Amino acid sequence: MSLLDAPAYDPAPDRRKRNLLIGSLTTILVLVLLTVGGYAMGHGWLFTNLPAEHRVNTFFNALEAKDYSKAYGIYNNDSDWQQHPGKYSDYPLARFTEDWTTESPVKAPITSHHVDISRTDGSGMFGTGIIVAVHVNGDHKLFMYVIKADGTMTFPAPHILEYNP
Repeated sequence: MSLLDAPAYDPAPDRRKRNLLIGSLTTILVLVLLTVGGYAMGHGWLFTNLPAEHRVNTFFNALEAKDYSKAYGIYNNDSDWQQHPGKYSDYPLARFTEDWTTESPVKAPITSHHVDISRTDGSGMFGTGIIVAVHVNGDHKLFMYVIKADGTMTFPAPHILEYNP
């Protein structure tokens, strides 16, 4: 075979390599931006705290609607809590309703809320819970704690978050 008998140039393998390289770099860049962006915006690495924020938002929507039974189910992560009320005898619905009405940390009916930010808290690489900061009635900051293991909530959270809304 001589130089004059060489096969014709096929650009397909080079194009495939270039497209794979560009695609890989783009994927890595997007992943880095989502990772850092989620944390910087206060929603956890890769926005992993959004489900907990949604739970807290749903909880406060139920409180605003004065649907304390639904809010109690969300708080205990048990929508069928009425089927086994004895399970929650340590913290019954009557006490819960009192805590979120007459003994509320807001000292007034909850009429509006906004979920601000959240942070992972606890031991381990991914923490044991999530602290969710909520502005209630425009001027009160509340910090709810969502336990990752069973999805229940506690109030007050073990820590408060320093942030500017």
